[in-house]
Amino acid sequence: MRTRRQDDVVFEPVMRSLSMRRIDQILQTVAPKDVTVTLIGESGTGKEILARRTHELSKRRAGPFIPINCAAIPDALFESELFGHEKGAFTGASERSIGKVEAAEGGTLFLDEIGELPLLLQAKLLRFLESRRYMRVGGAKKMQADVRLVFATLRPLEQEVREGRFRADLYYRIQGVTLNVPSLRERRADIAPLIAQFAAQLSSRHGVERPRLTRQARAAMLQYDWPGNVRELRNVVETLCLLRGGREARLADLPDPVRGAPKSSRSSAGSDTLTLSLDRPLDEMVGAIVQAVLDREGGNRTQAAARLGVSVRTLQRYVASGRVADLPSKR
Repeated sequence: MRTRRQDDVVFEPVMRSLSMRRIDQILQTVAPKDVTVTLIGESGTGKEILARRTHELSKRRAGPFIPINCAAIPDALFESELFGHEKGAFTGASERSIGKVEAAEGGTLFLDEIGELPLLLQAKLLRFLESRRYMRVGGAKKMQADVRLVFATLRPLEQEVREGRFRADLYYRIQGVTLNVPSLRERRADIAPLIAQFAAQLSSRHGVERPRLTRQARAAMLQYDWPGNVRELRNVVETLCLLRGGREARLADLPDPVRGAPKSSRSSAGSDTLTLSLDRPLDEMVGAIVQAVLDREGGNRTQAAARLGVSVRTLQRYVASGRVADLPSKR
């Protein structure tokens, strides 16, 4: 099975559970047929990994895989992001720029969070899907696209259509093969192998040894519902790698929700606990952890690195990346 890269770390799709094995069987059948695939599931379930899996199983595997998060692009820039623009097409367009469609030529274009598009942009996308022709913003030449489309959404599109938030014609246009991606709590057989994979890959990324989960900590992680799904699990494992790398990771080292402890049971006086929101990007969370330890150690990078269980060089790399403040070095 081929691997895929995410945030400079190579991950393999984990499909131990029966539901995920069934999805993979379907993908192996439909991926080579160039049919449109739509993935529906909660945030963090691994829809992009499945989109990449579709690409890698297809005849387009030698071409590019280009993802675009529809929810992350301002409405005014979406058309330019998708189709590109000519020099001078709008204020700030100092040179010609190709869009994601052109970048994906001969490969796969993955449109994530398609349900977040406003109705006006849905109409523009529909026109492209029907003809596979487009023009750069400010351009006069129509171009033909040779791309395979994969869509993903966390919204129930059928309900969105009924409530007038999603165009019915676009809905039926993208209904090629629709797969419902189960949440992590619905495929618990995948939790243990995911923990092992994340621990191996992320400890290597950060230059630390893997943390050793105690029986109680492992049991809590296996029993937790993981409302943030695979993304939340990965964040927790990465935090353990940073804070407990090469050492024993105990039940007390897990976030309160995972170990089942109510927040009110924690004492704020003299606490070394850092509260992190699961809605924050991973780099921000890691940066917050490193920053908090640096602050606690008064900027002493040697002591901070020892507390984090990483080398001073690894800590310096984080500071140099701009993720944390560049405090004066105190060795």
